[in-house]
Amino acid sequence: MCLAIPVEIVEILPEQQAIIDLGGVRKQISTALLDAVAVGDYVILHVGYAIGKLDPEEARRTLAMFGELAVTENLALLAAGNLPNAGGLAS
Repeated sequence: MCLAIPVEIVEILPEQQAIIDLGGVRKQISTALLDAVAVGDYVILHVGYAIGKLDPEEARRTLAMFGELAVTENLALLAAGNLPNAGGLAS
């Protein structure tokens, strides 16, 4: 299964590289597959490569849905007593 996620470009580096931000995590990626990117652009990231640009509003909606899914999944794991590091919250 492949996963591509929307990320925001926060810094442009030499040699078709950029720094992205995904929920506070910053990572260096390749932008070699795109014609041009700028700080503030949202791109689809797949295995370390930006593979396409996204409309900023669409990217934010998608990231919000990912966040909702994570919360829902964690609540289900907590209710089942399977959340790692639950700190004794699950009985």
